[in-house]
Amino acid sequence: MPPGSVAEALRVQEEVRPLADLAGPGPTAPATVAGLDVAYAESGDRLAAAVTVLDARTLAVVDSAVTVGRPAFDYVPGLFAFRELPALLDALDRLTVRPDLLVCDGHGLAHPRRFGLACHLGVVTGLPAIGVGKTPLVGEWDEPGPRRGESSPLRDGDEVVGRVLRTRDGVKPVFVSVGHRMSLANAADRVLALTPRYRLPETTRTADRLCRDVLAAASD
Repeated sequence: MPPGSVAEALRVQEEVRPLADLAGPGPTAPATVAGLDVAYAESGDRLAAAVTVLDARTLAVVDSAVTVGRPAFDYVPGLFAFRELPALLDALDRLTVRPDLLVCDGHGLAHPRRFGLACHLGVVTGLPAIGVGKTPLVGEWDEPGPRRGESSPLRDGDEVVGRVLRTRDGVKPVFVSVGHRMSLANAADRVLALTPRYRLPETTRTADRLCRDVLAAASD
C-alpha cells in the first residue's frame, strides 16, 4: 500500500534508506540489464510503467513488460518513487527474465535525502540498481571534458553523490548515481557500455519508447 500522507512517505523513506548498499561493487559483466521508465498522460492521472531487459553484450531486447495505471502518490518533489514504484514493481513481476542490473531513468544517491528511485527499487527488489538522470536533482559540478568517457564528481556540499558523465563527444553529459549494490565507478562503466551510439543508455531509450507507445495506444 502506498503511504497515505507526505509525513508517512517521509517516515518510510527514512526507515528504508539505511538498507541501501552504496558500496557495491556490483556486477562488472552482467548478462542482462533492465531499463525502467514511466510515461504520463497529458492529464497526469494515468501512467505507463515499462521495463525492458537487454542482452548486455548485444543490447538486443530479450524481454519486456509494461503496466498501465494511475500514479500511486501525489507529485511531491523528493518523493517521486512513491508515485511510480508500485507500477514499476508490477511490470518487473511480469518479466520472464530476471535482470542482473536495474538502470532507472532518474536518480539514486543524488537525491535531497539520499534515497531516490534507484535506491528504493534496488532495496525493494534486492537487485543491483543505478540511476541515470538527464538533469541533476541536487549538487554542483565542474563541466567534464568534451570527450566520451570524461567525467567529473557531482557534489552536494562535501559529499560526492554521483558522477557527471560524458557519453558522447561534445554532447551534454548525464548524471549517474548509485542506487543499490553498486559502486559509482562500476555504475559509470556500465552506463558507458550501454551508450555506444546515443547520449542516453539503450536501456532508457527502449523503456521510454515502450511506455510511450503503450500509453498512446491506451488513450486512442
